[in-house]
Amino acid sequence: MSTLPALTPAIPEMFVLGMGCFILMVDALLSDRHRIVTYWLSLATVAATAWLTVTVAETAGLLTFNDMFVNDSMGNVLKLFTYLVVALTFLYSRDYLRDRSLFKGEFYVLGLFGMLGMMVMISAHNFITIYLGLELLSLSLYTLVALDRDSPVAAEAAMKYFVLGAIASGTLLYGMSLLYGATGTLDLTRLGMHIAESAAINIGVMLALGFVIVGLCFKLGAVPFHMWLPDVYEGANTPVTMYIGSAPKIAAFALFMRLLVAGLGGLHLEWHAILTVLAVLSMGIGSIVAIVQTNLKRMLAYSTISHVGFILLGILAGTTEGYQAAMFYVVTYVIMSTAAFGMIILLARAGFEADRLDDFKGLNDRSPWFAAMMLMVMFGMAGVPPFVGFFAKLYVLRAVIDIGMSWLAVVAVIFALISAYYYLKVVKLMYFDRAPPDAKPLRSSLDLRWVLSGNGLAILLLGILPGPLMALCARVITF
Repeated sequence: MSTLPALTPAIPEMFVLGMGCFILMVDALLSDRHRIVTYWLSLATVAATAWLTVTVAETAGLLTFNDMFVNDSMGNVLKLFTYLVVALTFLYSRDYLRDRSLFKGEFYVLGLFGMLGMMVMISAHNFITIYLGLELLSLSLYTLVALDRDSPVAAEAAMKYFVLGAIASGTLLYGMSLLYGATGTLDLTRLGMHIAESAAINIGVMLALGFVIVGLCFKLGAVPFHMWLPDVYEGANTPVTMYIGSAPKIAAFALFMRLLVAGLGGLHLEWHAILTVLAVLSMGIGSIVAIVQTNLKRMLAYSTISHVGFILLGILAGTTEGYQAAMFYVVTYVIMSTAAFGMIILLARAGFEADRLDDFKGLNDRSPWFAAMMLMVMFGMAGVPPFVGFFAKLYVLRAVIDIGMSWLAVVAVIFALISAYYYLKVVKLMYFDRAPPDAKPLRSSLDLRWVLSGNGLAILLLGILPGPLMALCARVITF
């Protein structure tokens, strides 16, 4: 006799699904003048979801839906940071979208459904759940990139993202099907046990491992699967770029932990070597190519690729300390990335995107406070102490040194020094160049200024006091 699964662990996901459908219907009845209702409902949904997640949180880990869905401490913490980043994206984007006649319910509804996809990915404990969450997120992102239907650049970026994303999803799906054929299970725990108990490595499992890594690295943006990243970052409007460049990285990290570490941990020696090559390539190409960029969003895209290389350093270490360092890096990176795109939105106005490096010339003369905020963002990303980016890099470097790969740490330091050039270039433009004669005063809502200021100061505060966040990562990583 079949029994109903326990629904309590998945209450946050069910709530987001219900509210997304509800907001979609409400928005269809609203005029453009009352579109602010959709905005506030979306923010309220994110806040209520965070409260529900804390309410139903399980520290030991609770499986439901025939062990396809897990509620554990790592997933809950990653979800809470995902909610924070999505809420910041919604808040930063309001005035930007309104100035460009893009203040529509589709942005917020797709943002909520994308968040739901990330939540499912983070709590996935089965190949089917992984793929459902991944596709829900991917389809939402493809549509968000093409949100500005009058922009041929956005349409081109969306098409490129869709085609390459479909290939990557198919590659990941093929890898998972090979794993199912070789092991006879879709469950990640049983997969891990089967591989650990195997006396010899199955050639089918090794082939599947290659396909799985290709799919995962595409979603994270690692070289050589990074081709979509710069064009999509530049082609999409800035709020969508902020969304793509922040929260999905948390979900991608969760996929690495669930699928690669928990499911394929018995093949650590094999995927360790592969990730080592990908990490070096990502740090190298991301750091070097970013130097020649004149568009800030493209520069941040290559910066993302470089940061992905550092995240892979923590994962490839294969130790609990390495996984903790990688989680710390992901969380702090998305905080810095959100602030960087928030600064672009702050400087933008109707008919002006502020996405070129020259647009930041003389920012200190126009607004010393927000020039200081951008300085914190750039120094944080460059890894300059006492900002949090320094400790993020320090922890992953210590993880690879602890496993005897000092040469890899040296390579990472060299590329970190190279990447400092283009971050410091932005600081130089703000403080040592004069603002163009036609530069206008910064005009933005008070809430955007306050939240952006808090976002920037968090980079400094987490750098001065990194201990609590690192302790949180250590407490929830149990692999």
